[in-house]
Amino acid sequence: MSPSPDQVPAADDVVWPLPGAAAPRTSLLVLPHAGGNAHAYAGWRDHLPADVTLLVGQYPGRGARFSEELPRDLDDLAGPILTALPPETDDLVVLGHSMGSLVAFEVARRLTAAGRPPRALVVSACRAPFLDNPSVVLPDRLDDDQLVAAIKSRGGTDDGILDEPELREIVLPAIRADFGIDDVYRYDGPRPAVDCPVAVLGGDADAVAPPEMLAPWAEVTTGPFSQEFLPGGHFYFQQQLDAFFVRVNAVLAGADSDRTPAV
Repeated sequence: MSPSPDQVPAADDVVWPLPGAAAPRTSLLVLPHAGGNAHAYAGWRDHLPADVTLLVGQYPGRGARFSEELPRDLDDLAGPILTALPPETDDLVVLGHSMGSLVAFEVARRLTAAGRPPRALVVSACRAPFLDNPSVVLPDRLDDDQLVAAIKSRGGTDDGILDEPELREIVLPAIRADFGIDDVYRYDGPRPAVDCPVAVLGGDADAVAPPEMLAPWAEVTTGPFSQEFLPGGHFYFQQQLDAFFVRVNAVLAGADSDRTPAV
């Protein structure tokens, strides 16, 4: 059923635009992890060049979209993001972390199918999209305490929120929905599916998305492929933020050079 007009979220509620201090040359669209929200990534603005616009996706069931129905599948996550992209984002790099990498892949795939492939796709700490999830959570089988324990074991979440009963009651439904989607998503369409460079980043000690599950991302693209692993687990970038952004900003610089005419 399509939402009524008063239920359709504003574009800025779905994709947060955070421009820098200079005229934009490229946009970076960031898609959060399972249970994540845009607030967790808004601080990345400080690590990007002034002429890169940061766009951060916000999923249903959190923030200004809290009153929306919870997502049931990846289309509920990726579809509104595509619709809400600002019109001036033709020069776009798409980045996702963990489940957000699957959302990023779907966004990139659909842009490619529409003849508007992104400049690059950056995937972080996530299995290739055509592989089964090696670290399912099975949230429907867990009570709240068990689900919280599973989340904490992965890291990356503010434990203060999960330890506060009233706040936990607010955030757990969206977390359950996201993990249920991540557990079962598997792309079974044709490969390659995107026409842009794909850069894979991950943690060398990540038990959730081990390195051998990331290398097959090479099969999704007709473009160049690279991979690099930094020290750490599933949220490796939290301890390696400067090194992480060296890699991300190199991709952004490469995307910019790709669109610069030869002289």
